[in-house]
Amino acid sequence: MRANCKTCRRLGMSVCGREKCAFKRKPYPPGIHGKSFRRGLSEFGTQLKSKQKVKFLYGLREQQFKNYVLSAVAQHAIPAGEAIVRNLELRLDNIVHRLGFAPTRAGARQAVNHGHILVNGKRVSVPSCRIKIGDEIKIRPGSAGKGAFLNLAVTIKKYAPPEWLEIDKDAFSGKIISVPPADDLIRSYNLNSIVEYYSR
Repeated sequence: MRANCKTCRRLGMSVCGREKCAFKRKPYPPGIHGKSFRRGLSEFGTQLKSKQKVKFLYGLREQQFKNYVLSAVAQHAIPAGEAIVRNLELRLDNIVHRLGFAPTRAGARQAVNHGHILVNGKRVSVPSCRIKIGDEIKIRPGSAGKGAFLNLAVTIKKYAPPEWLEIDKDAFSGKIISVPPADDLIRSYNLNSIVEYYSR
């Protein structure tokens, strides 16, 4: 699922991943009353908006996202918010994006679907595949320098991945070296509100 810029403007943030997202030019809801829209949200409306932001940010369908949240709530090893972040961040398509191999999560998902990505030397075409610490993610040698990866050697030189990832820019490969931190996402998107939404 790829969000269009009307969705970005409605949610009040850019979730499409495009450089020329319309929200950056028009940071208000779409429609003739967009600029003057001031109506406050109910508690349910706030929970719904929080859910929509994260769901569209990661490009997930409703049932997919709901399953991630409910599985996070069902486990008791770590707080639900942290578990949600791990469920989302450790998806293969997200890792491909975070490593800088694709500019958007939608582009990363397409790269995985088309068989361009190897996990520990084996081709994996399932974007939702869960990656573990120590796993190696690599662009298939036959795909490097072609198609969507044509200019990657240039663009990746200036790219710095998150600290929980390690990248070999010459080999177009990377590894997960630690658990993705949850604090920023929890603060930015109110994951507790999302848990409450699905706990109704």
